[in-house]
Amino acid sequence: MRLLAALATLFLAVGLASAAWAHAALISVEPASGSVLAAAPKAVQLRFNETVTPGAIRLIDGAGRARSDTRLSVSGETISIAMPADLPEGTAVVSYRVISQDGHPVTGSVIFSVGTPTATKPAAAVDGSLNALIWLARVGLYIGLFAGVGGVFFARWIARSMVGMAVPRTALVLGLLSAVTSFGALGLDLLGLPLAALPTAGPWKVAFATSAGPALLVGFTAMLFALMALRGEWHARALALIAFIGAGLSLAMTGHAATAPPRALMQPAIFLHGLGVAFWMGAFAPLVVLVSKPTKATLPIVNRFSRSAMPAVGVLALTGLGLAIVQVEKPAALIETGYGLILMVKLVLVLVLLAMAALNRYRLTPALATAREAAPGLKRSILLESVVALAILALVAGWRFTPPPRTIVPETPLAVHIHSDKAMFQVLVSPGNAGSNDFVLQLMTGEGTPLAAKEATLTLSLPERGIEPMERKASLGPDGYWHVRKVELPFAGRWHVRIGALVTDFEQITLEDELEVTSP
Repeated sequence: MRLLAALATLFLAVGLASAAWAHAALISVEPASGSVLAAAPKAVQLRFNETVTPGAIRLIDGAGRARSDTRLSVSGETISIAMPADLPEGTAVVSYRVISQDGHPVTGSVIFSVGTPTATKPAAAVDGSLNALIWLARVGLYIGLFAGVGGVFFARWIARSMVGMAVPRTALVLGLLSAVTSFGALGLDLLGLPLAALPTAGPWKVAFATSAGPALLVGFTAMLFALMALRGEWHARALALIAFIGAGLSLAMTGHAATAPPRALMQPAIFLHGLGVAFWMGAFAPLVVLVSKPTKATLPIVNRFSRSAMPAVGVLALTGLGLAIVQVEKPAALIETGYGLILMVKLVLVLVLLAMAALNRYRLTPALATAREAAPGLKRSILLESVVALAILALVAGWRFTPPPRTIVPETPLAVHIHSDKAMFQVLVSPGNAGSNDFVLQLMTGEGTPLAAKEATLTLSLPERGIEPMERKASLGPDGYWHVRKVELPFAGRWHVRIGALVTDFEQITLEDELEVTSP
């Protein structure tokens, strides 16, 4: 019995020793975790302290895609993962789950970057040709909605004559083509695809899923109705009115201003602002034709428009001022942001336009009643108004590439507080977005006094993306806090955070929590 007890004790000790020492550990990685490479590696090699059996090996490339086209090879303690030939630039993550000799799983993740790390590199140089296409399509859409729909509304409700409809008809055709182009270009921009991907289904699907999709559809329908209203049927005036309202609705359904709080006020303001622009700009081309060859009907039409334009311009000015105040928030943003600079130039051009409108209203239009010789001067003034209005549209289309100051939020560190009876850990993450981050660990006792730790470690994982734990050693800074710098978090999501503080050689305090990392 004593012999059996001794043997049992020996087996138990050996078993415990095996359990303590047989867990595999990663001892080297090639390329080194956290490295930035000029070109994609042919393979990633994981070397352990013992022979392991591969379990799940996952690769997420710099574009955020989970790849299934890797190849594994095992040689003793080394696992080699052949990388795909088309590995894109950005930060890649290799997560591993291997089985050690004692049958227990060992997990972890290593990262490396090809070119510049994801989210720390400049926003992918948006294809210049795509940017140009987006801008041109936006200008064309504005021309269709304002000069096209507005011109038809002027003809049916103010002039009650179809004189001078060549320009509005052309504007409508241009607007319809631009709406379709805007739709596809929006999808390409959202997906980061080149122009060559325009014929594929992906960009069109993703564009319709945004608020801009239905808005473009409403604008497209409004321009179709305006084309139908060019015919002489009895319902032409109703179609022109529906198209006019639709033009305002399409503008109020999407965009920075439409989503600004309070939306209950901002969306009606954009709607009225759009109607004012369409009413004013839509009259330019027909009026030029009318005053080129004045008849007895010309003066009454000009007078009707002049009287109606006064309240329309008033609404246009008031809503425009309100929208600008909400978007800019503070005067300094007018010169400190691209959005503000565009707004400043626009305001100058609008003042020029208002001055010319006042000249037409109070001098040139009355002169037309007494002398036909005044017609050329009025025509030149309206043509100049048209040029200034087109310049404003071209300028405003540039807002597509500049966020309004109200949406620009200064970066602040992300803070997470973790506590237990034994300790309280404050974690500060800057900037708290996907990409390179600095961690500051403030370690305190349960009473709130500084915790004297011999070492500290930070472990991060992203289970929802299959990213296994990544461990980093922290260094004690002169401020008394523990720092882990330049930690690459390649993806947004709910990262699991585990902090270990070695208090003595035999005691370690470990606290865990979740960290919500957002997109930059």
